[in-house]
Amino acid sequence: VGVGVGAQSIFHQAETGAYTGAVSCAMVKDMGCMYVLCGHSERRTVFKDDDAAINSKVLKVIEDGLKPVLCIGETKDEYDGGLCEDVCKLQLAKDLAGVTADQMKDVVIAYEPVWAIGTGLVCPSDVAQKVHKSIRAYIAVLYDQATADAVRIQYGGSVTPESVDELMSQPDIDGCLVGGASLVAEKFARICNFVKL
Repeated sequence: VGVGVGAQSIFHQAETGAYTGAVSCAMVKDMGCMYVLCGHSERRTVFKDDDAAINSKVLKVIEDGLKPVLCIGETKDEYDGGLCEDVCKLQLAKDLAGVTADQMKDVVIAYEPVWAIGTGLVCPSDVAQKVHKSIRAYIAVLYDQATADAVRIQYGGSVTPESVDELMSQPDIDGCLVGGASLVAEKFARICNFVKL
């Protein structure tokens, strides 16, 4: 298994010019990055990235020959209200606007229940599987079944050595987007070396 380097975000309008603190696709590409996170929950909440900005990032990342990792997911209130799948579908529809089926081969979807990120709470694997299956089904509606079958859908949200085996044993979970656990070499190595149950 190869390792790819990614960037946490880009500024979709930055090519050249005075955008202090912003990073362009060209800059991250020059650093050897292959992937760029688009729509991570902290970007949505702290930096107020809305779906229009996220869509612009996705399109810019693809245009510049990089691969977007589109992060989608619901808040705790939305989860408790049974709105998880609806929220994910809405984010997919808005954030993938203008992305062709052919371009989807370079798109990774990361389902990140916002309530699980950095909280120590992990979405139960059967619930995560249900959401991933619904995401795949909705990709088939937006595009076609072949595109849905081929798209990589990762789970992110307090992935740990204790939770990874069960998560990665689910048929529609194709990988993990690991946050805090990646900062501890032993934990990250164990996650990378998960065991399918």
